[in-house]
Amino acid sequence: MNQPIRRIFHPSDFSAASNLAFAHALRVALAGHCDLTILHTGTHAGSPWTEFPRVRRTLEQWKMLPPNSDKEAIATLGLHVEKVVLPYRNPLGSILNFLARHPHDLIVLATHQYTGFDQWTHRQTAEPVARKSEEQTLFIPQGKNGFVNAASGEVQLHSVLVPVDRTTAVQLAMDAATALADSLGCRDAEATLLHVGDRNDAPRITLPEEGALKWRWMYREGDVEQEILRAAHEYHADLVVMATHGHDSLQDAFRGSITERIVRHAECPVLAVPAHRAVAHEHTVAENLATGRITI
Repeated sequence: MNQPIRRIFHPSDFSAASNLAFAHALRVALAGHCDLTILHTGTHAGSPWTEFPRVRRTLEQWKMLPPNSDKEAIATLGLHVEKVVLPYRNPLGSILNFLARHPHDLIVLATHQYTGFDQWTHRQTAEPVARKSEEQTLFIPQGKNGFVNAASGEVQLHSVLVPVDRTTAVQLAMDAATALADSLGCRDAEATLLHVGDRNDAPRITLPEEGALKWRWMYREGDVEQEILRAAHEYHADLVVMATHGHDSLQDAFRGSITERIVRHAECPVLAVPAHRAVAHEHTVAENLATGRITI
């Protein structure tokens, strides 16, 4: 199983896209009784503190706190929030330096889906943060609804798509999807393992019969990227979960990994789970078995 999520990190540029990502970060943090760090970096006119998303006001709007609650009321929900300002001109460098000093379990950030020439002329932050930090990252695409209603806090997570192949850390992706759905109380959600290519090359895995998600297989042929996007659209996926290996080739360095290309075009949030977590977990299990400790 995945390590539990205890600390969530959300970098904000105070845009509408970041506000939706903030709603997802806050809702997941609330469900898991997590620590939530909200960070703003870069140049900003005036005082950035007044621009930060209002946690108490949002929780009151979601009817999870009574009107006019005091600051201490947030702690009664098992939530701790820290707001950080780093007034530097290099947002990417500031974020990565902060994460290096203060590791988190999950990053939740907005992503702007540029295409064609625009993709090369706009400075990207979301993808490099996820790739270089090597942390589990939830991407919330600009202009989409996501699975958390920002106005009410209501969760709409009914369909999860998990693309896999023989090189994928399948169990890691399944565990991440299950943990998120279970934490948010989404007991009626369906999850689809998608394999694009020869069915005989699909990973051999037994689908769980119990848990927060109801699992099934789907097989398709064609271009991997296009078929993943097509399946997500046709089955109205609320979330795509992908175990990622980062950049494995020179071509990836120019075009991005498959996960990054899905992030750029998906109509729903994408949860990217670094494959190195599977190796780390195997080492932890082996160490615990050797010392007699129990891993849950």
